[in-house]
Amino acid sequence: MAFIKTVRGFTPQFGKNCFLADNSTIVGEVTMGNDCSVWFNTVIRGDVNSIKIGNKVNIQDGAVLHCLYEKSKIEIGDNVSVGHNVIIHGATIHDNVLIGMGAIVMDHAVIGENSIIAAGALVLDSTIVEPGSIYGGIPAKRIKSVDIQQTKEMIEKIANNYLMYSKWYEEKP
Repeated sequence: MAFIKTVRGFTPQFGKNCFLADNSTIVGEVTMGNDCSVWFNTVIRGDVNSIKIGNKVNIQDGAVLHCLYEKSKIEIGDNVSVGHNVIIHGATIHDNVLIGMGAIVMDHAVIGENSIIAAGALVLDSTIVEPGSIYGGIPAKRIKSVDIQQTKEMIEKIANNYLMYSKWYEEKP
C-alpha cells in the first residue's frame, strides 16, 4: 500500500480510478484527479505548498514532486506523462505534455500545452515553454515546433498506455 500521510492538517485527496504503487509516497496538500497513476519509488511531497494534478496523469518510477515554502506550487493539467526519475519543483505543466526521463523542471517554469521536454533536460527557474514546442538540453532551449496533432496523439497514447498498465496491478494471482 502507498504511504499516504497528513501533514500540517492537509491530507492527500484522490479522484476515481487512481493507481498508487505500493512504495510510492504522497503527503500533505496533494489533490489528484481521475485515472491517474503514481509509480514505484515516486515521492509527491505537498508538505510546504500545494500540488494539484489533473486527470489521466502518470507519474512514473522514481519521480519527485516538491515546492518552495510559500513561494511556488505545482499545477499539472490533464493527459500529462512525467517520465522516470523526473524532478518537478514548483512548476506549472499544462495539458497534453510529455516530460522525458530524468528531466528537471524548476520553480515557476511554465510548460505550455502539447509540448515535450526531452529526456535529461534542465528547465531553469521561470522558463516559459511555448505551446507545441520541444525543449531539450542543459539548460533547456527550444529545439523546434512540433506538429500539434501528432504530438497530442503521441502524448494521448502514452497517457492511455499508463492507464492500461495500472489495470494490470489490479489482477489477483
